[in-house]
Amino acid sequence: MKLTLISTTIITAFALSGCDKSSSADTELNQATQATQVKPAVVEQTKSVNHANLTADELYQQASQALFKLRAPEATMFGLSSDDIGKEFNDQLADFSPQKEAELRQTLARLSTQISAYKLSEATNTDRDNQQVMAGITQYFAGHKHFSIGYIDVWMGLSPFIVNQINGPLIDIPRIMQNDQAITSKQEALNYIARLDKFDTMIASIEEKLNFDSAQNWLPPKSTVTGALRYLKGFTNAEPKAHVFVTSFTDKLTEITSLSEQQKQQLTAQVIEKVAKVVYPAYQSITTATEQLLTKARSEAGIWAQPNGEVYYQEAIRQLGDSSLSADEIHQLGLDEVKRISEQMNSILVSEGYKKGTVGARMVSLNEESRFLYEDSQAGREQLLTDLNGYIDEITLKMAPVFKTKPSYQVQVRAFPVEIQDGAPAVDGSKPGIYWINLRDMKANPKFGLKTLTYHEANPGHHWQASLNLDQASLPFLRRIAPYNAYAEGWALYSEKVASELGLYENDPFGDLGRLQAELFRAVRLVVDTGMHHKRWTREQAITYMSDITGTAESDVVAEIERYITWPGQALGYKLGMLKILSLREQAKTELGNKFELSAFHDVVLLGGAVPMVVLERNVKQWIKEQR
Repeated sequence: MKLTLISTTIITAFALSGCDKSSSADTELNQATQATQVKPAVVEQTKSVNHANLTADELYQQASQALFKLRAPEATMFGLSSDDIGKEFNDQLADFSPQKEAELRQTLARLSTQISAYKLSEATNTDRDNQQVMAGITQYFAGHKHFSIGYIDVWMGLSPFIVNQINGPLIDIPRIMQNDQAITSKQEALNYIARLDKFDTMIASIEEKLNFDSAQNWLPPKSTVTGALRYLKGFTNAEPKAHVFVTSFTDKLTEITSLSEQQKQQLTAQVIEKVAKVVYPAYQSITTATEQLLTKARSEAGIWAQPNGEVYYQEAIRQLGDSSLSADEIHQLGLDEVKRISEQMNSILVSEGYKKGTVGARMVSLNEESRFLYEDSQAGREQLLTDLNGYIDEITLKMAPVFKTKPSYQVQVRAFPVEIQDGAPAVDGSKPGIYWINLRDMKANPKFGLKTLTYHEANPGHHWQASLNLDQASLPFLRRIAPYNAYAEGWALYSEKVASELGLYENDPFGDLGRLQAELFRAVRLVVDTGMHHKRWTREQAITYMSDITGTAESDVVAEIERYITWPGQALGYKLGMLKILSLREQAKTELGNKFELSAFHDVVLLGGAVPMVVLERNVKQWIKEQR
């Protein structure tokens, strides 16, 4: 599939992306990048064809088209062309009705089966990887055959609640239109207006899906619904002319020199009218439906309380944790890691004179010291962003000896706009270009945690990894955006350790303490995620445990726990993925001895794109064999 422009904003979510927020600012996956030219994909036709005379590459393209034909805004986000998708789409939204969701899932499930059954001849290792990974990705986007609930997210795969506080079309699509929809001509401006005009139809389909799920007794937890309502009500607070749909549009119009001021004013008036007469009423309608849902929402935090919820969670462990471990085994692993990391933190705290209380209590105390806090002002926020960009520059220079291949994208740090920061995650950045940080609560961003946050989100973390994925032009498109959670989040957490090994925390014990707090945070995730979704912990139990152990700002802990409630299993990928990458690195060092080269190992991990851990392990073992 050919890419012409790309601007990734996989919002969730984790972004969702669900990206991460080390120490105090660690959350979803959402990413965005300024429009950037990407090398066109090189289509290398597989030598054999199947009974329908389709090449493997044509099957892979069918899978991409099947997904993005029904997810037009995300096609815009990735800079795809009408040739890529097979139709014009930049003026289209998406249909999330039960019927269209079923159509998408059935089509992708069929294609996954076809890809798996495809007979390759004279296949290279790359051909085999492509087949295995593409079959897996396509099935990932097909969801689970026993669950018709939720919706298919272009990052998360099957996301259990179509209306929630973290991701979903009500949150993601406005961000795509703000950050990723190009407006460089009158026609592109008209496409934007046409999209706004379709919000009522799209939101009606979301409401239909919400009711469909509710009729199956699939009812979101109260915290998920409450968080969604907070976002939805905030979305329509501003006067239409001051809404981000309008302000981002007018900002883009200023760059179009071919339009007169009168034409720009006329187009802006149309946008304001659509926001007032189409977008706002549609959001107010879904807000009313969500308020009604709140009366039925579950008091239980865990997915176990949903119909067949235990089965759902084990599948989430397999997909998002990329693990065959049981929930009980992961829970114990988390407890063991919490103990190990807490002991290391205690050693630093004692050496710096902090000797009384638990590790968590001492971290809370540290977070109150003015020397570690930015001023809660515009100047303080600007200084924080300046410092983060400085950390990126510093580590990028130090990375050269251990990273052979550099990505073509640059990265920036930006703050979430004020009008959406109350409903936005703490930080978004699992894809290249821009990582967004929420500066609503400045105490949630202590100085000692920000180096680690930067290494995780930017270089050598998410930005570096995802940019290199996109640079692999010979890979099928879905491989280049592959949403393997344990790989992506495991790499970003591994990157924090690499930064330490490069000496970025030398003579900075508090920065190193922030790094360990971030790692502790991910270990705690193993405990609380399995605690709520398997061991039937309450929301309050999970909040208390995470707060007591990590000493993280309360605003972050509550947001984090409510995120795990909404996204069962996603939080497992960080620690499980990191441990697997470290294990493979140690295996390579042991077997290769003085032939081991860290920069070459990093190329093996990164240049094959995001893959399941079983494929990564096979690739590393093959590389070890070749180096002997």
